[in-house]
Amino acid sequence: MNILTIHLQILWLFFLAIPIACIAWTVTHEEVFREPREYCLKRSISGKTLLERKFFYLFTCEYCFSHYVTIFFIFLTDYHLLMTDWKGYLIAGFSLVWIANIYMSLFGLVRQDIKWEKTEIKALEQRRDHPQKTR
Repeated sequence: MNILTIHLQILWLFFLAIPIACIAWTVTHEEVFREPREYCLKRSISGKTLLERKFFYLFTCEYCFSHYVTIFFIFLTDYHLLMTDWKGYLIAGFSLVWIANIYMSLFGLVRQDIKWEKTEIKALEQRRDHPQKTR
């Protein structure tokens, strides 16, 4: 891989963390993966061995799963940060996980806020449509 300038490496860090966060969030939170996630959750609780429980837990935790998605993307893109040897891959991996998890945390807060606003609107509409009788 060509040696990237530090500015380009930082840009790659913030942009490459987006698909990592997207994949990790989708697998661990969204409805499309609910059944496999429930299966993994059940196996992570009732597994007979520690290795089995931990393996299946990885698919239910966005933080844990983001490490594996990051490894895939580092392999796919040959991205490294600050150094060109194995240390650069290690630094890149933990940096990408950290940025991806910041993105997921922000996304979770935004979704929570939207859900709260929808609940408030629904409650206001119900009060408007069904006012209490006053005496």
